[in-house]
Amino acid sequence: MNILNPANPAYDAGEAIPRRRWLRVIPPLLMACIISYMDRVNIAFAMPGGMNADLGIGASMAGLAGGIFFFGYLFLQIPGGRLAARGSGKKFIAWSLVSWAALSALTGLVTETWQLLTLRFLLGVAEGGMLPVVLTMVSNWFPDRERGRANAMVIMFVPLAGMITAPLSGFILATYDWRHLFFAAGGLSLLFLLIWLPFADDSPEKARWLSPREKAYILDALRQERESASSNSHTAASFGALLRNETVWRLVLINFCYQVGIYGYTLWLPTLLKNLTHGGMAQVGMLAILPYVGTMLGMSATSYLSDRTGKRRLFIVLPLLGFAACLFLSVRFQATMMVSYAFLIGCGFFLQAAAGVFWAIPPKLCSVETAGSARGLINALGNLGGFCGPYAVGVLTQHFSSAVGVYSLAGALAVAGLLTMTLPARCEQ
Repeated sequence: MNILNPANPAYDAGEAIPRRRWLRVIPPLLMACIISYMDRVNIAFAMPGGMNADLGIGASMAGLAGGIFFFGYLFLQIPGGRLAARGSGKKFIAWSLVSWAALSALTGLVTETWQLLTLRFLLGVAEGGMLPVVLTMVSNWFPDRERGRANAMVIMFVPLAGMITAPLSGFILATYDWRHLFFAAGGLSLLFLLIWLPFADDSPEKARWLSPREKAYILDALRQERESASSNSHTAASFGALLRNETVWRLVLINFCYQVGIYGYTLWLPTLLKNLTHGGMAQVGMLAILPYVGTMLGMSATSYLSDRTGKRRLFIVLPLLGFAACLFLSVRFQATMMVSYAFLIGCGFFLQAAAGVFWAIPPKLCSVETAGSARGLINALGNLGGFCGPYAVGVLTQHFSSAVGVYSLAGALAVAGLLTMTLPARCEQ
């Protein structure tokens, strides 16, 4: 009996299959994503930390400086995913780290608003290919039965980066100034190159440290996936076919609505907590930690259950609807502080819970060659929700109330959940 046959039940029990790749592949990818996210969000601390005063930035310009990143973010999504599919993800991220370092350092030198806007747009361009590249590299190392958990571990960068950035930025701002915050971010990107270059690998074929047994397990499972995909008449085998695939566009809409909720909640959480508690920013900062702890728990639990059961749609729908319900109830019970705060923690639990499972679906709809492009397309257009969500909350809050703004986020998440229910059964095959 061939123990290396993925159809063997011994695989399901995890019996005798080496697992070194979990400790060797995931950490460098996770760390690269954390640095990317820190570069993206440190402006949120720099602005109240002196940048606004020094550059004469008002509220509307601050919103534009934060949002313009997402327009630059569109450009390298598809090229990055395609390069990673061809085995060049490691080089792509290495050059990205160099560009992030340069752009961060230049941001620390700005003296005019137009300079800041230009650099934020360029940072969006430089970070644009990051997630498609990382997810493609994950798919090269982890078969479908493990991919939900592997994706979730990498996407864990969101809560981890949030918990790291806040105290680190506060320390730098208290000790130096906002310019040094950007200088430090640039230095961190360059320093990480010393870890990335020797430890990252694009695929099992290029890894010298991988045991023959583990390599055979991975390649055998991935080969069966490719054969299954090639026999599926609904599989997109070219970029043109990808653009004509209705299910891919449905995933774009789901991701867009999901990002509306994620970024709307993330950006406005400190304001919601401040309005809820009427406390100082130190108290708000401490209260904001628990929702991100909940995020890690939610991602781990959902991805584990999805991989164990093989159900993808269900474990996307439940977190989306749970997130929507907790947002709605956090406003509905805002008169009772502890109850409202409990629902905000619930929002944190569901915040990224669907993400790892969601990104396990595109490889089922495309050939290996187009899967990277699919991730890029879905992430590029979906992340426009990262601009629309916070902006919509701001507009609705200004013209109506903060409650209406939060309800709009819950509505977008509910739409995403309903759309997920319409995904075809082959998303789980």
